[in-house]
Amino acid sequence: MTSLTAPEESLPTITTDDDDVIDTLTIGRRIRQLRTERGMTLDDLAAAVDRAPSQLSMIENGKREPKLTLLRTIARALGTNLDALLESEPLDERATMEVSLERAMRGPTFQALGISPFRIGRSIPDEVLAAMLALQGEIERLRDERAATPEVARRANLSLRRLMTSQQNYFADLEAHARDLLAAVGHTGGPLTQRTASDIAAHLGFTIHYVSDVPLTTRSVLDLKHGRLYLSSTIASKRDARTAVLQSLASRILGHDEPASYGDFLRQRVEINYLTGALLMPEADVVPFLQEAKSHRALSIEDLRDAYSVSYETAAHRFTNLATVHLDLPVHFLKVHESGTITKAYENDDVNFPTDRFGSIEGQMCCRKWTSRVVFDIPDRFNPYFQYTDTGNGTYWCTARVEPSSEGLHSISVGVRFDDTKWFIGRETTNRGVSRHSVEVCCRRAPAELESSWRGHSWPNVRTPRTLLATLPTGAFPGVDTTDVYEFLEAHSPG
Repeated sequence: MTSLTAPEESLPTITTDDDDVIDTLTIGRRIRQLRTERGMTLDDLAAAVDRAPSQLSMIENGKREPKLTLLRTIARALGTNLDALLESEPLDERATMEVSLERAMRGPTFQALGISPFRIGRSIPDEVLAAMLALQGEIERLRDERAATPEVARRANLSLRRLMTSQQNYFADLEAHARDLLAAVGHTGGPLTQRTASDIAAHLGFTIHYVSDVPLTTRSVLDLKHGRLYLSSTIASKRDARTAVLQSLASRILGHDEPASYGDFLRQRVEINYLTGALLMPEADVVPFLQEAKSHRALSIEDLRDAYSVSYETAAHRFTNLATVHLDLPVHFLKVHESGTITKAYENDDVNFPTDRFGSIEGQMCCRKWTSRVVFDIPDRFNPYFQYTDTGNGTYWCTARVEPSSEGLHSISVGVRFDDTKWFIGRETTNRGVSRHSVEVCCRRAPAELESSWRGHSWPNVRTPRTLLATLPTGAFPGVDTTDVYEFLEAHSPG
């Protein structure tokens, strides 16, 4: 995306004999500070160093790079030494504000607003400088908040999905992190127990605390100062406590820094979920399990879920991590809200999911005839639903299941190309569908008879997604109220 603002003007620099780089704006302000403290006018200093006042003015304003020989002459005229001029910080608060405002005026924010740089004279009160810097800081903050518009967020998500596809959704470094951590806590194999999850927390220096007042915008909070992990007391009844603990600690395991962009935030979320799955379902155990199932033509996401006591979604995710690299099976994955909106997607089997003009799948309407939509109409929620679907890219087989969440029902589906169906339980299904979701008339338009009867005679009140108009992200962690988090930590801080 092309920037509409001019690039920031770089400041001249001076390189000393020690190869330290000093910016001339700071030096110029320091010269002016020392000159005024000694009661010297610009003409006085110019006469003392045998230079034109205009030349010294350019130096004091940071617009000209002085040679070191001239700096030494200026230092002697001011009764000081060269080191005093090359200090990295201005001498007082006024000089600090002047330097900061000079930098701001040369930066993209002032340029985008059409504000031309002006001379900061001594007649400008300190309060005015402070106010301008505060306003500039607020503009920068708001600009950062708006940096990830929905369009930018979709682009970041698309870039991440392409990375996942290029690596077959398998990340060897995250698998290694999981192996090393499991070995460190003495995990000998098999499903991860809740006790082992607690041992991992202790190994990382954290104690686990269940409280009733975790901030509403968070799932958990880490107190890095006191080594405490706070989880909601309702987790034990609503979610897998192991997953909650591991997701909370994953960023510490991986050494994540505070996200600098929405792309960073998304990448970290993917890494957190991947590592959690790799700990709950260790590669060294799951791969032989899947290979044996394949040898018996009995691959099943349900069996994988039950063997490791995880959610169906976790088992489906983990299967996509390992299927291509270890089983030579290209796959696709979909998570679809009951409204029909695709919320998560992955594919490396050439399946043709609907996309927007940027290539993003998430946020698009899933075809009504695809397995992920059809499954909502199946009354049997105990058993998985299987379906073959003919598409413009060939025939695909999918297994799907509906699960509840805090935002309503979602379907989770995993699928493969027709030729790979032979390895799965459920291949005998007689359920079939035809999806042409790349064609407008497939299902995104109402049947002609219905449209002729009701078009112009209906007016739905749209339930607008809450993220549609939201700024993304607001801060490093989108949607998190940092004041609530800090107040929470202050209230629970030991001593």
